[in-house]
Amino acid sequence: MQTLWLSGAEWFAVLRIGLGLWWLESWRHKDKKTWFDGGGIAWAAGIADKHRWPFVKHGFDRLVKPRLRLHAYVVAYAELALGLGLITGFLTPVALVGGLLLNLTYFVLMIHDWAEQGQNLMMALISAVGLFAMSWQAWSLDSALGLFLR
Repeated sequence: MQTLWLSGAEWFAVLRIGLGLWWLESWRHKDKKTWFDGGGIAWAAGIADKHRWPFVKHGFDRLVKPRLRLHAYVVAYAELALGLGLITGFLTPVALVGGLLLNLTYFVLMIHDWAEQGQNLMMALISAVGLFAMSWQAWSLDSALGLFLR
């Protein structure tokens, strides 16, 4: 593959690192006090209650509502872990799959809010491209440690 300036693997590393920065910003901009007191998940509960697909409300009521505080921590620290993992290139395939699943969850929950969907779809697309392009081949701890080789 011929490219300008960087190799193909390095361009995919740039994409991976950019996605990691995006996840890190998602974690950074949260008002942690409100979020961990249940504010973020309570907001999501309001959306799930009015969701056009009944399985979303049912799933949210069964899985998330009984453990609002736990899920607040899981979501916030998943975003932090994804960001750090993608930036450093550590356990990159795991982070890319985890990010893809988290974005698809956000996508399903927020299906009615098209302003939010652009971000989720773009992040999911970058995750898929990063995964199939094996974006951990350059500038990553995975590469330095010999993990996930072809």
